[in-house]
Amino acid sequence: MSKVKYYYDPDTLSYRKIEPKKSRRYRNIAFFFLGSLLFGLIGLLLLLNTNLINTPRELSLAREVKNYELQFELLDKKMEQIEEVLANVEERDNNIYRLYFEANPIPDEQRRAGFGGVNRYKDLEGFNNSEMVIATTKRLDIIKKQLAIQSKSLDEISKLAEEKEKLLAAIPAIQPISNENLTRMASGYGWRSDPFTKARKMHWGMDFTAPKGTPVYASGDGTVSRADNNSSGYGKHIRIEHGYGYMSLYGHLSQYNVNVGQKVRRGDLIGFVGSTGRSEAPHLHYEVWKDGDRINPINFYYGSLTPEEFENMLKYANQENQSLD
Repeated sequence: MSKVKYYYDPDTLSYRKIEPKKSRRYRNIAFFFLGSLLFGLIGLLLLLNTNLINTPRELSLAREVKNYELQFELLDKKMEQIEEVLANVEERDNNIYRLYFEANPIPDEQRRAGFGGVNRYKDLEGFNNSEMVIATTKRLDIIKKQLAIQSKSLDEISKLAEEKEKLLAAIPAIQPISNENLTRMASGYGWRSDPFTKARKMHWGMDFTAPKGTPVYASGDGTVSRADNNSSGYGKHIRIEHGYGYMSLYGHLSQYNVNVGQKVRRGDLIGFVGSTGRSEAPHLHYEVWKDGDRINPINFYYGSLTPEEFENMLKYANQENQSLD
């Protein structure tokens, strides 16, 4: 309740009540509301710029930011797991796979190289969490690059494995006559006595004594390049080109079981033992060639003989006896 004010009237020698003008009253009311409004606006601005009060929109954005931060933490842990697995694969790739196939290991500098040149992350700068976002993006880019390098490496290993498998299948690695059909290993690779002249001369293969008609098997995968009687001394013989510089020869046959150009696999029946050409008795003369040179076939029988059988063959092959051709 407002105070009542009086003034002294000298004419009447009494106090009279001061009656305020209506315009002044309205002005005071207007000033009051205007001041209240300004004070309220100033207070609201101060509150909005402090943490004392948040709008629903701000609360929603704050929750989103917290959620993004949580997602980044989970992403960071997942990237750590991926990096560990990738490092394990890289180690096995360098120290097992590439080593086995005689391929040079990939240097760590190449696997973990960054990205030089222009700033790839300029669009991510200028935000509150730019540092975290840029660091995470860089890690993802490096992981992607490492995966690309590892993928190419495994493609290379796959091709090397295919070639290795073909090479192992192509090498003349088994005895061309089964032990059950073999009478004896008559003569080995080296200097031997010629059965016709009795002079010492180089015997370029191995002679396997067996009855006429005994099956003869391909010692490795390849293609028949010759099956004829047009080479001096060998009589009816077969030559198989195995690839990778290897060729095998089977001489003094009685008949063929393959044709020129035919592809054969290790263990396929290709012919039968005979005594054609320059031969003293039914036997198989067997040679292995590498890059145009004849080499000792005894080094290639790991695919069909037991250690005891190989030991016996080695003993007979080293005896300087008479060859059969």
